[in-house]
Formats: sequence, structure tokens, C-alpha cells
Amino acid sequence: MLFQVLDYKGNCPGYFSENSIHFDKTAPNVGQTWDISQELLGKDIELARIYAEGQTLSEVCPPEHAAEWAHIRTKLKKYFKALQTAKISTADNCFFDLIPDRFLYEFLQMKNTITEHVFAHHERPENYEFMADLVQLLEKLRHQSLNIDLESIRHLMRAVRGQNFMRTMQSCKRVVDYNPWGTITGRLATNPNSFPILTLGKEFRDCLRPHNDWFIELDFNAAELRTLLALSGRTQPAIDIHEWNVKNVFNNKMTREEAKTKTFAWLYSNRKNKTLEQIYDKKATMNKYWDGQDIKTEFNRTIKGVDKHRALNYIIQSSTIDMVHEQAIKIDKLLDKMKSKIAFMIHDAVIIDLCEDDRYELPDLLETFSQTRFGKFKVNITAGQSLGSMKGLKL
Repeated sequence: MLFQVLDYKGNCPGYFSENSIHFDKTAPNVGQTWDISQELLGKDIELARIYAEGQTLSEVCPPEHAAEWAHIRTKLKKYFKALQTAKISTADNCFFDLIPDRFLYEFLQMKNTITEHVFAHHERPENYEFMADLVQLLEKLRHQSLNIDLESIRHLMRAVRGQNFMRTMQSCKRVVDYNPWGTITGRLATNPNSFPILTLGKEFRDCLRPHNDWFIELDFNAAELRTLLALSGRTQPAIDIHEWNVKNVFNNKMTREEAKTKTFAWLYSNRKNKTLEQIYDKKATMNKYWDGQDIKTEFNRTIKGVDKHRALNYIIQSSTIDMVHEQAIKIDKLLDKMKSKIAFMIHDAVIIDLCEDDRYELPDLLETFSQTRFGKFKVNITAGQSLGSMKGLKL
């Protein structure tokens, strides 16, 4: 069944299908639609936007319907502007209660037409299942309000950066609204008006507090370096990888910090280092995942039109971030029956809003996160009662 939900908020049920609007009815458990919504979480729904690799409805609209769709979008913008002028919140009200039924029908009918076109003319991506799991996780996060305590950073408001941050707080939503298609490698971006979690200055992090008792941050020790090690066919060391390099690559001839600096200076440059290249095989990795034009990773992500200069960077970065997201999906499923939840993700790190009742589950969460498709990765774990007070934690 091809259908569209009437509103992306879970408390506004209803859907459009077969030329009819079904108010106050739960969306089908199976079928095809344009994009994920709160009401569709956990259901077997095929999402056209994943087929379109994140393109918008306007970008995939067939030419013969472009003028009509542009007219509908113009009318839609006028309705939203009128609601804004009247100070009527679309976040607190159901979308279908705020606009005329006739226009709602036209809008949803055209949305169905574009969605049907996408399914007919786009192939199902090889990484579809992974992306479907990811967008479901991000949809959950999009509807979780953040616990923001601005009083804790009030002393920073005298500075220009503090004043700019306060202006941002006055205009942005108090949620993290991620865009999984915002970068070529799969690293998350945020949509307009989202809380700026990915660019949040460290001095402002103390304003973010858990709804439960603790923030727990999980991230991999030297994630990208470990990814290259795995793609080179090597077994993951159980200890800190820079300490391992000191012993196994540099024969104990330098300190950890010197080894770290030397390794990262080599990793994403054209510098030669025969010692490192014996362990981390950049050439073989390039040959395996880049055909001279396109990249295809272990996660079946395809990146087209990549030159030699960027190929290795994209392979490692894309493989790493998809691995992190794959582990975050596993963590989210483990937390499903607990009071704790994933609060947000910051680049390669997953931050859990931990309830004290679930503290005995931490070893299982840590073990699950560490067990990647590339082997067991060493995980750094920190904890704090605000994002700005995180400190190392040993389990």
C-alpha cells in the first residue's frame, strides 16, 4: 500500500491512501511511503527517501509534475507564514488541523505521486536496511527534548560568543534534528533550527544535562586508525593503539605522544613511512574499495566520483562513521526496555542518558558497543552529570 502520514508527530494519527484521507486512524504496518515518521517506528515500511539517497521531494519530482508541485509548495509556504504570524505552533498542533482539507488532499496526492515515481525509477540501495535502521534511530532522537540549563553558563554571557550562543538558543529547537544525508561520507549533519550539538563549543557543554541521572559517553580508541588496521586485514590490539604502535611499529624508540603525532601526520597525507605501511596497508585498502572513480565500502555505501587524493580519506571516514552508527543502533535496541536512552551522538561518540536503575547494564552496553564487524575495538568511556563535566570511567 502506498500512503502518506498526515503529520510526523506520533500524537497526530492519520494517513492518506487510495485518494482518501483517513483521520484519527493508525498508519498501516506495511507499505510504502516517502519518509520515516514517529508513528512508523518499528513498522515494516519501505521508505522512498532512502531510495532517493536523501534527495528532497522537489529534487526527485518528475518533470511533468514540477510546475504543479512548485505551486503546491508556494501555497504551503504561505500557510506556514500565516501560522507564524498568528503565533500558532506547528509543534504543538496537528498539521492537518491547521490547513484546509482541500489543500491537504492536493498536497498528499502529489506527495504520493512523487513517491510512486521514486519507487518506479530508483533502485533499492544495497545499504537500505542499514539506512532504514539509522533513520528510525534519528527519528526517535528528533522527538526527544533536551534538558538545557542555561543558568549553569550564565557567567559566559558577557562575552560575544556567549551572547551569540544565547541568540541561537532563542531561535533553535530544543531537540537534535540530524540529517543522515548531509555529508558525502555519511557523517551526520543537523537540519536547520536543530540544537547545534555538532558545533557546540566546549565552554557551553555544561548546559546540557541528562533527564535521568548520568551522561555516559562511548567512543572508540583511535577509531579511524583502527578502521584502517581492520581494512588492512590486521587483528585489533586490546590496548591503546598508540601504545601498541610504540611497541609494535616504532620498537619503543619514541613516546606515546610522539608515536600518535607521527602516525596521524602520515595517515592522511602523501608522506612515506615504510614502518607504518607494513602494518597499515593504505595501498591495498585503496585498491579494494576504490575502482579509480567510485568507492564502495564494507557497509555497501557507494560514493561516486572520487579522485585519488580523497579516496583513502573517504574510505576510512565513511567506514568508521557507519560502524559507529551500526553500534549505536545495537545500543538503542538494548536500551529499548530500559529507562535509559541514547541522548544524542557527537561525531564518533554515542552519549547515553543513563538512569541509575540501569547502571548494572553498563558492562553489557560497553561489550555490545565494542563488538564491531571489524573485531573488538577498545572503547573509551566517560561519565558526568552534565556534558561539560565528563570524566573517565573504569568498569
